[in-house]
Amino acid sequence: MKIKLTSILVDDQEKALKFYTNVLGFLKKTEIPMGEHKWLTVVSAEEQDGVEVVLEPMGFEPAKVYQRALFEAGIPLTAFHVEDVQREYERLVNLGVVFSMKPTQMGPVTLAVFDDTCGNNIQLVQV
Repeated sequence: MKIKLTSILVDDQEKALKFYTNVLGFLKKTEIPMGEHKWLTVVSAEEQDGVEVVLEPMGFEPAKVYQRALFEAGIPLTAFHVEDVQREYERLVNLGVVFSMKPTQMGPVTLAVFDDTCGNNIQLVQV
């Protein structure tokens, strides 16, 4: 069994694609029109054949409730690994990204949490 896809709920696929590519640095992997929405995925520029992140449109009301509840509670929807949280934090702050948690060391792990502008808190992790 392998993990090939994971989903991130987004309120607007086009806005999400711009943020995840232009700001975070992911690459668009797949874009297939499917009526009102698309099958839209991005991948790490460092692992282009790795796990694809589906920018999942929220066409289902319970998904909106779930996303809003997580965001308001300050809970990250998912986490991305980085080599240097402090360096990535500074790069993203310079691009206008808003962090709810600055880089914080917790034992051998350093974490930071930012708003992805699409309704999610995303955690950066350095182990």
